[in-house]
This record gives sequence, C-alpha cells and structure tokens, in this order.
Amino acid sequence: MIELIGLERVEEGAVEQLLDRAFGADRHGRTAYRLRAGVRALPGASLAAIENDALLGTIQLWPVLFSGDDGRKIALILVGPVAVVPERQRDGIGRQLVAGALARVPDEPLMLIGDPEYYGRFFGFDAARTGRWRLPGPVERHRLLARGDGVPAGEGSIGPDTSRRV
Repeated sequence: MIELIGLERVEEGAVEQLLDRAFGADRHGRTAYRLRAGVRALPGASLAAIENDALLGTIQLWPVLFSGDDGRKIALILVGPVAVVPERQRDGIGRQLVAGALARVPDEPLMLIGDPEYYGRFFGFDAARTGRWRLPGPVERHRLLARGDGVPAGEGSIGPDTSRRV
C-alpha cells in the first residue's frame, strides 16, 4: 500500500536520484528550476510516495511571487516537479501525489508548467490568466497553467519568493 508522507522525512539524496531517473541529470537548466532558485520546497505540502520502505515518487511545492507591472505583489505556489520512478509510471502514483499536495494548500493560488490536458482535466488548471506573465527562461505558453481565485491576470514577472524562505 502506498503511503504519502512529508518530503522532509526523506533523505535529500534519494529525492535527487529519483528526479534524475525521472527527468534526466540535465533537468537543472529548465525554467522551473530558475523559479525555485534560493528557496526551499514547502514542508508539509511537498510529499513522497512510499511503498514497502521504497521511494516511488515525489511532488514539491515552492513559494513564488508574481510582481505585476502595476506594482502588485501576489504570492503563489509553484507545483512541481512531480516525479515517479520509471517502472511505476502510469500506476496513478503521480495523480495521488498531486491530489495529496493540493489538499494541503486548498485556498492558495497555484501555478505550474505542465501538460494542460492532464492538469486541466484532473485538477482544474488552465492558461486563462497566465498569457502575459514573464518567466526567467523559455516556456511554452500553453503549458503555463494556474488555478485558484487569487491567481493574477495581467502583465508581470514570476520569480522565487525569497520572503517566504522556509
């Protein structure tokens, strides 16, 4: 039986090995990594999937900040990465991780970079308000998704929220 536990209970090296297996060792150059620079994943909301003492998957949530061109500052949570060991992908573990993490931040405005069909269908994310956001690197616009009442629309940049270091 799969158990979801706080990611802070898992050894960091094991998490990094899982991420390398799921995404490749070159993953650090992606735009999502620039959004997390200098901050730590949110404890309690970032989760690991464990079965028989084996790490099967992880999800990490990160504090980010929308800085609007109009002066607004809006805290958001970046969802991801969601990683599952290759031999257990398609077993629903990723969906369990996402659902478990989102349940821990029910009223927060959320964003992610991911598959719009998957995250829209199962979790209600869409690109309706993200079209004029600037990120610290390239992104396919249709994959820049958000969810929640507090998600800002309009022009602005997204970056790490260093005021919410944990």
